[in-house]
Amino acid sequence: MSKIVDPLRRSLLGAAMISAAASTLAPAAHAGPTPGGNLPPLKRVRTADLEIAYVEWGPPRGPPVILLHGWPYDIHAFAEVGPLLAAKGHRVIAPYLRGFGETRFLSPDAVRNGQPSAVALDTVAMMDALGVKSAILGGFDWGARSADIIAALQPERCRGLVAVSGYLIGGQAAGARPLPPEAELQWWYQFYFATERGRDGYDANRRAFARLIWRLASPRWTFDDATFDRSAAAFDNPDHVAVVIHNYRWRLGLAQGESRYDAFEQRLASGPTIGVPTITLEGDANGAPHPDPSAYAAKFTGPYAHRLIDGGVGHNLPQEAPEAFALAILDVVRG
Repeated sequence: MSKIVDPLRRSLLGAAMISAAASTLAPAAHAGPTPGGNLPPLKRVRTADLEIAYVEWGPPRGPPVILLHGWPYDIHAFAEVGPLLAAKGHRVIAPYLRGFGETRFLSPDAVRNGQPSAVALDTVAMMDALGVKSAILGGFDWGARSADIIAALQPERCRGLVAVSGYLIGGQAAGARPLPPEAELQWWYQFYFATERGRDGYDANRRAFARLIWRLASPRWTFDDATFDRSAAAFDNPDHVAVVIHNYRWRLGLAQGESRYDAFEQRLASGPTIGVPTITLEGDANGAPHPDPSAYAAKFTGPYAHRLIDGGVGHNLPQEAPEAFALAILDVVRG
C-alpha cells in the first residue's frame, strides 16, 4: 500500500484521525474491487448536449461522489476506488468525458469543443439530469481541472474536492506565456497537436500514443496489456480526436471556444480561489507536467490538506494508489 506524506495539512484532520480512517478502509480493499478491473454495466443520461455514459457503484440514496478521469485515460481508473467508496455507503458515479467511451454528442452539428469550462460543465449538467444537488468531486488530469472549475464557479454543487496535482485552473492568457525550456519539453504533445500532422498522427496512432503517455506520466507503474486495452477502447469514440485536439489548441489560443462559455472562461482566467473542503494529492513519481504544491496552496481558502503519495506513484493516481485516493475522499467527507 502506498504511504501518505502530508506536509501541508491544515485544519482538516489530525494524524490520529487519518490513521483511524486508514484502518477502517483496509478491509474493504479486499472485498470491494472486482478482479480484472471489471466495471458495472454502463448507464446513460441525456443533457442538452450529450448522452453521457457512466458507471455507478453503491446505494442509490447514498451520499454522492463523482469521479472524473483525464486524458488519455478512462473510467477504468476508478475500478477499485468505486467499490471501496461504495462499501462505505456512498453512491459513486464515474462518467466518460465528452469524446471518450460511449458518451456521444446529441447533434452532428455540435462543436466538438474541448475547452475546460465546457468539459467541466458537462458534469454539472449530468448532476442536474440525475437529480444530484451536490457531491464530493474527485479527479485527475482533465478530471481534476473539471472538479476545480466546478468547486470555484459553483461551490454549492461541490461538498468537497479531491484533486490530483492540485489547482489546474488557467486560461488562454496563461497558456500564451512561455515556460523555461525544460518545462516546455514536457508539453511536447501540445505542440505536436497544434499541427495538422499532429492531428493526423494522433488519429492514426491513438493507442500507441496513449501507451507512450502512460509510460512517460507513470514511469514506475507496471501496467499490463489487459489493463491498458480496457482503457484504450475509450479512445475509439468517433469524437475523441476532435475533442482532444481542440482542448490543446484552445489552451494555446489556436482554436476558438464557444461564446456561451466566455463568461465562465473570464472568471477562470482571474484565478479564483476555492473555498470548499479540499485534499490535493500528488504521486512521488508523477512524470507528467504538474505544478509544485507550494505554488497553489494559497488558492484553497477552506479546510485544506496536501498529501504526497509515495511508493513510485505516477500521474494516474486513482488507479495506481486506489486506497490512498479513496481515503482522501472519505477524509473530505469526515472533515
